[in-house]
Parts: sequence; C-alpha cells; structure tokens
Amino acid sequence: MTTLDCPVRGLAWRDGVLIDDDVVADEIAGIARTDGSVAWVDLLRPSERDIAGLGARLDLAPTTIDDIFSHHERPKVVRHGPNLFFTVYAAHLAPTGSLLNTDRLVVQRISGLVLPHMLVTIRLDDSFDMAPLVQRWNDNADLLRAGVGALLHGLLDAVVDGHFETIQRLDDEIEQLEDELFVDGPAGPEFVQRVYRFRKDLVGLRRVVLPMREVVNALVRHRERTGSDLDHWYDDLYDHVLRASEWTESLRDLVTTIFEANLSLQDSRLNVIMKKLAGWGAIIAIPTAITGWFGQNVPYPGFAKPLGLWMSLLLILLLSGGLYVMFRRRDWL
Repeated sequence: MTTLDCPVRGLAWRDGVLIDDDVVADEIAGIARTDGSVAWVDLLRPSERDIAGLGARLDLAPTTIDDIFSHHERPKVVRHGPNLFFTVYAAHLAPTGSLLNTDRLVVQRISGLVLPHMLVTIRLDDSFDMAPLVQRWNDNADLLRAGVGALLHGLLDAVVDGHFETIQRLDDEIEQLEDELFVDGPAGPEFVQRVYRFRKDLVGLRRVVLPMREVVNALVRHRERTGSDLDHWYDDLYDHVLRASEWTESLRDLVTTIFEANLSLQDSRLNVIMKKLAGWGAIIAIPTAITGWFGQNVPYPGFAKPLGLWMSLLLILLLSGGLYVMFRRRDWL
C-alpha cells in the first residue's frame, strides 16, 4: 500500500475521551471504519502521490484529488460519493507594511474530508495553527460524543472567529479614517492610499466570508454526516456567519461613503478656494483701476499736488475695505 510522505498528525477519541494522540498513516483506514470512535487526521503539504495513497486507503472518489489541488477554489462543500469534501479559508491581517505593495490580508486554505468516523484536514502550508483548534476540541470533549460533526463544527467555528477578529480590526481602522476625514485641512495622498488599501483588504475578505453561508447551509442539509444532535450548534454557527457577512457588507458601504465624502470635501474646498481667489481679485482690481485712471495725463482734482495722492489712497482704502467687509459677510473670504 502506498505510504504517505507528508507530515501526518492525528488524534482519536472514544466517548469524548482521548484514546490515541499519535494516529499514524497505517491506522487511518482502520479508524475510519471503527464504530464508536471519532478521529482527526491532518495532512500538511501533501503531494498528489500522498493524496492518491490516502484515496487508496479510504476509497475516495477521483474527483476529490482535483478539488484538493485546484487553485483559487471558493469556499464550498461537495459530496464525493459517500463522503463530503469542503474548502474554507481562515483570514487575518498581517502587520502593516507598504501601503500598496504588500497584501495585509493573509488567507489560509483548509480543505478536508468528512467521513463517517473521521475528519481529515488538508493544508497546503502551515500558516494556519492547529494547536488552538486541538485545544478547543479537548476543552469540549463531551461534545465529541456526537461524532465527527463536532470536530467539523469546532474547525468552522475557529475559522469564523478568525473572520470576526479580522473584521473588528477593519472596523477600528475605518473609524480612524472617519476621524481623519473631517479634521481641518485637506486629506493628503496618504489618506487616499489608506482608503485604497482598506478597500483592497475588504474585497479579499468578502471573498472568503460571504460564501461561508453556503458552506454551513450545505452541512446542515447533509446532517446525516454532521449528526442531528448538533443542530443547535450549527444553527448558532450559521448565525455567526450571517453576522460576519452583514458586518462585512456594512464596512463596504462605509468605505464607499468615506471615498465619496472625501471627493465631496475636495470639491467643497476647491469651491472655497475659487471664491477666495475671486474675492481677492475684485479687491486688487480697485487700486489697479484707480491708480491707472489717475495715471492718465489729464488734469483731475489734486492733479500734480499731494492732495491727489491722498485722495487716491483714500478711495483705494474705502472701496477695497468695503468690498472686503461685504465678501466676509457673504462668507466669500
């Protein structure tokens, strides 16, 4: 029988009690067909040869291998013969790097097989830490008596909790953007870059959060695999998925509003600048007109006398001051 060359980790429980904390590849087929027990097996960075070997042990459908290694798979649940195959994505925000050249949103793909007595998870990399998930299973050992559906629920619940943490961070960031939007002074290029980065992260997050509704719905439809005793647990999980989806949609509306509000504020500031330029242009035109008029080589009151200079200065001050006061009252300056 083909051996598995990829790292394999597994646990087995019976009646909620851990009976094996080191399930090896040779034990997979036997545990998968053993009544009264439930097991979890994790395959890290498997090759097609490894999956073929697993398929030989568990009588997997050939289409399962294609789904495991297909690129850009969306979250889904598919029945392959008597088994269920699923793909979900965990997500978190990496520390802030370059505004445009570094993707902050990191997604971790987790595929798996739901068998009658076993959950097989398949990870193409080790970016998703399984240790907290194992601790969650052990902390709810009584729930494992309900069967493999309890393992699957714990996995999906951990994924959705990660979605909530990521959405919360984005929500905090959008509040900061709102505060900066209405401070005095125009928003600079850095603000626009941050809004763009936020929209980019949000689009990526929506791609993994929204399809989770279909995943949980499909699992509820196939409750013979998840166990009817877990119906209320999956109902609660579906409620969490709905909340995450609605929260994500509301963030999309908010970032769109911020983007549009920033454009409106820029237009408003441009209008104020144009009014000020027009006002100062009118004020400057008065001394230009007066000095130009009295500069003509014709006699006028005070011509060639100091009185003419003072009269022209007085006209400039009175008319320019009058325009300034009128513009200020109309909020043009």
